[in-house]
Amino acid sequence: MIKLRTLCSAALALTLFTALGATAQDRVYINPNHASQADVSPFSGAVLTGDTLYISGTLGLEDGAVPTDPGAEARNVMNGIKAQLEDAGMTMDDLTYVQIFCSDLSLYQVFNDEYRTFFTEEFPARAFIGAGSLLFDANFEIQAIAVKR
Repeated sequence: MIKLRTLCSAALALTLFTALGATAQDRVYINPNHASQADVSPFSGAVLTGDTLYISGTLGLEDGAVPTDPGAEARNVMNGIKAQLEDAGMTMDDLTYVQIFCSDLSLYQVFNDEYRTFFTEEFPARAFIGAGSLLFDANFEIQAIAVKR
């Protein structure tokens, strides 16, 4: 299920990438994993093309484990998104679309309480999606698209 969602996300990113008229030369890999490294997951943290950054699914782990406090996990996952943006020379206010996968919809407000603290301007467009189990039994996984202002 996770691999299928990752493949669908990659297909969407590629479709958007192509529709924007970008070429392979325009790509910059942020926190890349290389195909020659068999011990890493087969994706890069984010791909920058022109002024658009596509951020891969991000979890809020601490030392490889999900925190017991869902609020801390939400804060961690948002800090992960923020770090990817900063690595690309962007800020949270450059986010245009955010997709949140949540394994327990009763945590909606817990997530929102943390989420809103990360923005100084308008909020990006967003989907909050109830999902089955997530990798590592996480409560939240986020993927996003940002466009430099």
